[in-house]
Amino acid sequence: MRDIAVFSGSAHPELAEEICSHLGVPLLPTRVSRFANDCLEVQLQANCRERDVFLIQPLVPPVQENLVELLLMLDAARGASAARTTVVLPHYAYARSDKKDAPRISIGGRLVADLLVTAGADRVLAMTLHSPQVHGFFSIPVDHLHALRELASHFKQYDLTDTVVVSPDLGNAKEAAAFARMLGTPVAAGAKQRFTDDKVQISAVIGDVIDRDVIVLDDEIAKGSTVIELMDHLRDLKVRSIRLACTHGLFSSDALQRLSDQPGVLEIVCTNTVPIPEGKRVPKLRMLSVAPALAEAMRRIHNGESVSALFL
Repeated sequence: MRDIAVFSGSAHPELAEEICSHLGVPLLPTRVSRFANDCLEVQLQANCRERDVFLIQPLVPPVQENLVELLLMLDAARGASAARTTVVLPHYAYARSDKKDAPRISIGGRLVADLLVTAGADRVLAMTLHSPQVHGFFSIPVDHLHALRELASHFKQYDLTDTVVVSPDLGNAKEAAAFARMLGTPVAAGAKQRFTDDKVQISAVIGDVIDRDVIVLDDEIAKGSTVIELMDHLRDLKVRSIRLACTHGLFSSDALQRLSDQPGVLEIVCTNTVPIPEGKRVPKLRMLSVAPALAEAMRRIHNGESVSALFL
């Protein structure tokens, strides 16, 4: 790992430190400053010349600030003659803007992908993109990891005899089915219609959940509107218990407390792709680390080994 250089933006330095600990390399310093006119300036404070540079920066709130910081980091690495620059995106917030579902609407997922490439990204390492087509928005190689193994390892500690995995909608059913196979359980899905960002309607639950323990799996939970709507239906169907699982625990506003207060919820499980302040955490929250998986993928990218082998 001699020619590797790992830098972090200000979005999630704790995750970057943990990744570097698994790699056995130092996290190199980055200086971010702000001019009087509110413009940002970034300096990578270590040698990048002819090195394999990795920039770790999830696009988490404040998303726009962290995005511009990442673009400036990419420009700095290119200007410093990096041999190759890989963006490590534990969370790609604009992945949700992936289709034209209204007239004259922007497709932010594709635009931001183009911006990253223009700024100097040679490769992207992402974790659980919102939909498969987002992968194709990038004109550079993308290694797309998922956190299903980490989540499955956690839930295997329980008796899953009468458990069913439930996807909140049909769009996430394929991932939920893969997760259910890992656990050896059946799968079900909600029939969802979204009206606005925080208004959804679930008309039915497809699959047998009556008198079962339920694990609700989603790729991310932000406001929690979909999950709360789904849980109302699950309680009507007399499920015994509910556990919530997701990769990206955004939990905006008071979502984490609202979910924790829902009847029948035993625990809320997410990974550390998104930082959650100590003050927002609740006793039912369990955070799993994806640092080992990201570190191993980075090592394989650096050494020219197969990343897809991680999922065999």
